[in-house]
Amino acid sequence: MKHYPPEFKADAVALYQSRPGATIRSVAADLGVNPETLRNWVRAAGANRPRGRRAETAAEPPTPLEAENAALRKKVRELEEEREILRKAAKYFAGETRW
Repeated sequence: MKHYPPEFKADAVALYQSRPGATIRSVAADLGVNPETLRNWVRAAGANRPRGRRAETAAEPPTPLEAENAALRKKVRELEEEREILRKAAKYFAGETRW
């Protein structure tokens, strides 16, 4: 049975939460862990996905350019988080193979 560091578990749960369209199975495959393992981490963390967007505080809807910028910023944050998780996973697995 593999043991994962708490930081890896927390990052995996955060990654799952940050990808609204992704399934536990797809995130687990990306990280190279068993889907049931990730499911247990999500349950243990008591993590729930956000239930949609909050009401906009501005009276006017965002312009198309503002909406595109917001979407791109969100994607950049998601990709940076994924990269960091994968970097930690690679470091963990590289250390595991050394005698």
